[in-house]
Amino acid sequence: MRIRGHIGDWPVDLTLELEPGEWAQLGGQLSAVAPLATTAAVASVANARPDDALWQAAREVLHKAGQLNGPQLLEQLEGLAGSTAAGKRLLVRLRHSADVKVESGADAPIYHWVG
Repeated sequence: MRIRGHIGDWPVDLTLELEPGEWAQLGGQLSAVAPLATTAAVASVANARPDDALWQAAREVLHKAGQLNGPQLLEQLEGLAGSTAAGKRLLVRLRHSADVKVESGADAPIYHWVG
């Protein structure tokens, strides 16, 4: 199980690995506890995207710059997200955004804000 998000300004990326027996034990303990959340509360948590604020911040980086080459943008996104992997995920998401145009540069792709 992977948990990603933020605690305040701190990015969190946590991976939990449990053996099948441990999952069964955890499930047994959870089924013994009375449910505390309503169906509506569970649905709202399931639909919330913990990375929405980070996504908006990534969009704002490119929006303010107008255009950046790939390595420059990745460097800024890594700093924003707190890791290289998270920065690369944001870069891919920007590449596929309708608000961004990517063109081939001489040495690297150039990302343009068009939104």
